[in-house]
This record gives sequence, structure tokens and C-alpha cells, in this order.
Amino acid sequence: MFVYNKLFYVFIMMTLLVSTNKNEIPNIKKKPNVLILFSDQHNKKTMGFENHPDVITPNLDKLSKESIVFDRAYATRGICVPSRMSLMTGLYPRTLGLMDNNEETSVTDEATSLASIFQYNGYKTFAFGKRHLKGGGDKGWDIRKEVHAEEGDHGNYLSWITEQGYQSEFSYDWAAEFGRGPKGSKDENVKIPIADLGTRISKLPFGYSMEAYTALETIKMIDQQKNSDQPFFCFSSFYRPHQPYNPIKKFMDMYDVSKWGEGTKLKSAIKIPASFYQPTKDLPPLLQFQRNGGNKVWNMDKAFKNEQLWRDFIGAYYALITEIDYYVGEILIALDKANIKEETIIIYTTDHGDFAGNHGMVEKAAAGHNVYEDILNIPLMIRIPGKTVRGKHTAELVTLTDIMPTLIDILDLKTPKLNNKLEGLSLEKLILKGKSIEREYIVSESWFQSTVITKSKKLGIMQENLVNPKQDYRDFGDMFFDRITDPLEIKNGINDPKNKKDIEILKGYFNDFKNKVSGLGFKEINNKLKNGNTKNENPR
Repeated sequence: MFVYNKLFYVFIMMTLLVSTNKNEIPNIKKKPNVLILFSDQHNKKTMGFENHPDVITPNLDKLSKESIVFDRAYATRGICVPSRMSLMTGLYPRTLGLMDNNEETSVTDEATSLASIFQYNGYKTFAFGKRHLKGGGDKGWDIRKEVHAEEGDHGNYLSWITEQGYQSEFSYDWAAEFGRGPKGSKDENVKIPIADLGTRISKLPFGYSMEAYTALETIKMIDQQKNSDQPFFCFSSFYRPHQPYNPIKKFMDMYDVSKWGEGTKLKSAIKIPASFYQPTKDLPPLLQFQRNGGNKVWNMDKAFKNEQLWRDFIGAYYALITEIDYYVGEILIALDKANIKEETIIIYTTDHGDFAGNHGMVEKAAAGHNVYEDILNIPLMIRIPGKTVRGKHTAELVTLTDIMPTLIDILDLKTPKLNNKLEGLSLEKLILKGKSIEREYIVSESWFQSTVITKSKKLGIMQENLVNPKQDYRDFGDMFFDRITDPLEIKNGINDPKNKKDIEILKGYFNDFKNKVSGLGFKEINNKLKNGNTKNENPR
């Protein structure tokens, strides 16, 4: 009997070794699936559970009650690619050398992606929607279907919407910001009028937007994987509420934009943002330039003369969030129907925010800010079935660099040899045991402004900008906000003597950050550009 059992054991182990490819680990007990629901440019305060007077988000509200909610989560940079790469690599933009959307360095090329780590641990990996990643941060996907025609290996939204017969309608949406159809479309070189503040109602029918496509592909994947012995990692990434602001009529009709009112939740018209009328002179230079009509898409000079344009934009932004919320709900229903919600970790977050009318601004003014809470403070909620304390909020300071080490620890993932040490902190003990990570500060930085954030204070330090010398705002000076006395961030206290001690403490934190974070890519880019070679930002 002993001989028989021993031979049977050897047979089973040999079978596992033969059937497992070199990147997979034998899966005796299936690990939880991981689903990251990701939006682009979602202002944290624009959700129902955040007590916003207008925005309707029943599904995100419900998810927040089942998750741990991070009230003080921050983007590592208030623009798409650097922030997304921090999520996918666990590295700061300073180390990546990636502080706008275009840079590539040896660090971005050699970075190990979160998808690659999941793949290394036997997961099947999927990316649906907008990835907008670089180099090593975009590796490790088994299946990826993009929005853009040039980036989807296994399909893309443009091809899909063309097959549905609505390419012209999508081109009309896209042109609201770009004045032409998307790359790869028949309208790519056709001039189509832009729209005021990049805003107009979509001509697409309900169910045919970029968000619908991302949800459709995610739901199909869930149905295909529901009986699989292999866990999945899925990055389900919505393009919106990023501009152009083209809500489907069904969602726009939920908001009364005919006048300023007391808020949708009081069955009134939308409420005017609290800092809407901040004086232009108090804003940083690029924001002043845009406010005065310097950008012919974000024609805010025209909008301040006709505030209906402002209401159209703000209502459209809210409607896009409500559409995302709808499709988040559809995905969660699909998990329930597949009977796998309780074996799936769910994360909802975004890359950065949008002014959404605060400070009298539209979009994110990517080339001239990196300080305001509207842009840097982001939604983050994590649901771990059976382990997270439901509906718990935490004020701990966290960033997107923390997601990778957190998932590695919670799931006990093995990692290949990493070319760069992870720079985020694991939130495992905070999430599972409520133990503080004791982080005193975090830093978010661009080429022109590095911002140090503590529990109640914020210092934006203007920097020499070798990447684009025209975006050197040191003459304007640094920016200091006390978020207890000035939560709207409209009073720059940099020259107030009573803030001198706090400012020196935050400067010390910034020096500490520079000493602790490798900054390899930052040095590489600066060495390349020290002779005046410049690159412009692509704020897509």
C-alpha cells in the first residue's frame, strides 16, 4: 500500500511539472482574482458617497460600503502616463524619469510590470480600455484590447465601433477636443469643428461608448473565466471622465444645467463649484493663461462671458462619471452572476483628477500645475472578500506606488528579479489589521513643480524645467496651503510669516524624499536635456 501511494504521488508531481509552463507556479489552491476598475481624470469629490450635491454614483457608493476607502490617496503626478506607470511598476516618476507623457528611459524599459508579476504567478492577465503605459510597464498581458487603434493587440474600440456602423459618430465626439477623427479612422485627416470647453452631447446611441466597450469586454472575460482553475488579473480601464466631454444623452439628461441651482440631490439644477470665482491673478501662470483664453479648446474667457458653457461642461463631466458608475455596476453584476465576486479582489481608482469647475478651471491644465487637491487627491477603494472591514475610511497618506507591494503581500506573490527596488509601501497591515503605516508625507511631482503633502499642509515647490524651459514658473514662486483653514486652496500662504516653520519642515521632507528615492531616470533625462533639447507634453 505504501509503495502504491508513493508511486501515485510521484505521478501527480510529474504531471504538474509537465503541464505547468516555465512562468507558472503549480496552483494547488487557486488564488483570488484581481480586478482593477480604473477611470481617467476622476475628481475624488465627485461621487455620491463623498456628499457631492450633484453626482449620481449608486454603484460606487455601494462598493465603498464593501471596501476600505482611502480618503487621502494621491497621484504621483497629475497627468496620465506617470501616474499609471507608478501603479503598474511601484516606482515614482522621479525614478522612472517619466514626469510627462512622452519620456522613455532605461528605467521605463527595464521596469517589471504588475501584470508580469501576476503572469509569473500563474494568473491569466487582461487589459481592456485605455492603458497609456510605457516600456516594461506595459508588458505581461495575455490579452489586451485598447481604445486606440494603434495599441490593441487583440482588438480595439475603433475597429469595434466601425463594425457597429458608428465610426462617424465617434469621430464627431473625438473632434470636440482634437478637431478631427481619431488616428486610424477614415476621419483622421478630416477637419471637424471643436466644441466649447471640449464639450458636446455624443451622437452615439446608449451602449456604444468607449466605456460600454470596456465593460463589454470585461464582462465577456468574466463569463469565460468563471469556471477556470486559473485566476485572472484584469485592468479594466475606462477612458472617461477625461476629455473630450461627450456624455451619452441618457446620462446628460440626469443633470439640469439650465441655471445654477442647489444641486441634483435636492431636485434642483447643478450647484456652482465653491471656488469657481477665484480671481485669475491668484492662479499659477499657465492657469492664468488658460483662463484668459490662451488655449482655444479650453476657451474659458468665452465661458465666463456665457456661463451656460460652464454649466454644459460641468454637467457633462458629472454625466460621464454616472456612465462609468453604470458600467461598474454591470461588471459587479457579472461577477455576482458568475458566482466569483467573493473570490475576486476589487480595486477602484484613477490616475488623477479634473478641476471640474473648481478654481474656475476645466480639465487638468497638465502643463502648468501639480499642486491642487482637485487633481492630486484621487479615489481609491479596495475590497478584499472576507478580509476588509466594510465601509471603513482611512486618512493614511497613500499613493499609487503602494498598490503593487500591497497585492504582492496580500496574495503572497512570488516576484522575478526586479531591476529596481519597489518604492511604495505595502498597505497589507493597514487593510487587514488597521495598523498605521506611519507615513509623515508624500510627494507628487512634475518637471516644473514638486508638491509635498502632509496630513494638513501642502507645499508646491517650483522647479527649473529643463524639459520645457517655457514652463519654468519659479518667478511666480512656491505655493503653500493649510488645508484645515483653507480646504478650497484659494489662499497661497507662502509669504505669511506664521507659515515659515511649516514651510521649512515640508522642505526638509522633500530633501528626505530625494535622498530615499533613487531618481535614476530623472538624472538620465536631465543629462540628455542639459544642452537645451526639449520635449513637449502630450496631455491625452
